[in-house]
Amino acid sequence: MLVVFLSRLLVRSKIWDFLHDFKERTPLSDVDVIYFDASNVSEDLEKGLEEQLKQIIPNIPWSVKNQARMHVLNNNPPYSSSTDAMSKFPETATALGLSIDNEDHLRLTAPCGIDDVLHIIIRPTPFFTENKHLSAIYNRRIEQKKFKEKWHKATVYELDSNR
Repeated sequence: MLVVFLSRLLVRSKIWDFLHDFKERTPLSDVDVIYFDASNVSEDLEKGLEEQLKQIIPNIPWSVKNQARMHVLNNNPPYSSSTDAMSKFPETATALGLSIDNEDHLRLTAPCGIDDVLHIIIRPTPFFTENKHLSAIYNRRIEQKKFKEKWHKATVYELDSNR
């Protein structure tokens, strides 16, 4: 069975907006939908799925990505699953995914745990910490995302590129 996850920004932002008592949701740049299907890594399929989602809910900026091909774009070794791919996201607080199981229960997958998302902490995943060449990518992302401006309670850790 193909497991599809709503991932990253949607999950983290919803939790952090709640923890900040925001009355209005933080605007999302996109809603990530991820899955793992090594038998069909066509980007055209992803775009087709995005179009189908836009037909259903047009006001959402959908981003569908098959994690079986994302290792190439990210210049990483191949991922074995969506969960493995999530463990290689830049921040622990975004290494999250929601899915629905066979019994229609909502399931949270968090390969790096949930402590950081619950305590509003931005830090690199172990994968980014262990790979020195990723420091600049992580730090640039932290700067671009402006986490402290959006969520004033956030604690943000940078990666020392000289480590």
